[in-house]
Amino acid sequence: MFDIGVNLLNAQFDLDRQEVIDRAWAAGVHAMLLISTDIDETRKNQLESELEPNFFCTAGVHPHYAAQFTPEDLQQLELMLTHHKVVAVGECGLDFNRDFSPRDRQIEVFELQLQLAKKANKAVYLHERDAFDTQLSLLKQYQIQQGVAHCFTGDLRQMRAYLELGLYIGITGWLCDERRHDQLVEALNYLPMDRLLIETDAPYLLPRTLQQKPKSRRNEPMYLAEIAQCIARLTGESVDKIQQISMQNSYRVFNLPQDLKHVD
Repeated sequence: MFDIGVNLLNAQFDLDRQEVIDRAWAAGVHAMLLISTDIDETRKNQLESELEPNFFCTAGVHPHYAAQFTPEDLQQLELMLTHHKVVAVGECGLDFNRDFSPRDRQIEVFELQLQLAKKANKAVYLHERDAFDTQLSLLKQYQIQQGVAHCFTGDLRQMRAYLELGLYIGITGWLCDERRHDQLVEALNYLPMDRLLIETDAPYLLPRTLQQKPKSRRNEPMYLAEIAQCIARLTGESVDKIQQISMQNSYRVFNLPQDLKHVD
């Protein structure tokens, strides 16, 4: 399995980060994509990704931090995208729910990152909350065809719009939450298997369907299989097929070789 969404540098992992990694490998996780939300975290993720052959990372600025983005940051980001372990631009996008940065500034910084993605021929790693129509319009304007809707929680209309662009869909433990997953379950039935990606978004979104939940309520990459199992139950596909196809899709969207060395 390929976990395409891990916040490995989150403070919740500070005391046992290596143990978390080891548990993931033991649970059948084959590779991980480390999510970056600003320039500093991108730099740290690059260093972290160099320590493991099957670690990769994104480089970008989350809309929450768009207000602090500078021209110097843009220059650094462009250079970071040449790093051999950086496979996507992001986490980038729009968040009109919390509005931690002004909306016009969010849009401006998102556009800059879309331009960089096109120039560097990298996938975009998308965040969106309460801003779908604006975000979709910008993706169309810049003719973005390579990327993933990270932690997709939207409805069928939104999924179809992303699919029409050629994007992939990242499914998290949100699907395992019967309190709020109804529209995602409906959309999942229309998701082609060749566009499916799976991710934990650890340490967030612990799957509620886990039989033995950790006391800390902290999610880890080792629980990625639970998401695959949930998808299998809802689609009628086998767990093995979900795991294998989602991993192949991960290689494809991030332009990685299909013969990545397995982690022992």
